[in-house]
Amino acid sequence: MDYNILIVEDEIEICDAIEIYLKTQNYHVFKAHNGVEGLEIVEKETIHLAIVDIMMPVMDGIQMTMKMREKYDFPIIMLSAKSEDIDKVTGLNIGADDYVTKPFVPMELLARVSSQLRRYRKYLDVTSTKSKNVYTVGGLELNLDTKTVSVDNRNIKVTPIEFKILQLLMEYPGKVFSAENIYESVWKEDAINTDTVMVHVRNLREKIELDPKHPQYLKVVWGVGYKIEKQGRDSQ
Repeated sequence: MDYNILIVEDEIEICDAIEIYLKTQNYHVFKAHNGVEGLEIVEKETIHLAIVDIMMPVMDGIQMTMKMREKYDFPIIMLSAKSEDIDKVTGLNIGADDYVTKPFVPMELLARVSSQLRRYRKYLDVTSTKSKNVYTVGGLELNLDTKTVSVDNRNIKVTPIEFKILQLLMEYPGKVFSAENIYESVWKEDAINTDTVMVHVRNLREKIELDPKHPQYLKVVWGVGYKIEKQGRDSQ
């Protein structure tokens, strides 16, 4: 499959360098230097992954990611300076899938791109021909055939990573998964930084819970990990 990758970076030298690295892997590259230009490209082209800088003029990466997540579910990798830790967490909360800190090692960025595209391809592919590929816990439902999530018959828009995390937990209701378990199962690599899991789980709770502070489905077992509560009943 030929992949189209969008780079949104206001530093032209960095943007051009990333383009060179990506083209060595035979990716087709589009470039923009602020969020507004990036969104124009997204509207016109079929984009499979976006690399988005956080700090940009006109429209920054946070605003652009929020706009993209209103319509699109392709992976988004955010670029950030070391001083932008709060912005990185914000980016993950609003739908980014990963982040890379500048200055970065080119091979690390390429590895992140490849990993995200591999998961996105699996997310798009039909993985089963079964007609009843549905997990249900109380009013929470996850459908593997249609790649949809609903709560009390209300459709919930989730990212591919959030879908995978929820699928893992709903396959084994009541079972507690550590952040390391979740990372290795979903990302298919050794757990190095599990903070990403925490952010995605928190984002999921905001979407599926009526009251995220008193969750009915997605529970934290302090000091151990996360689980989907059987039958969706209240607990402590």
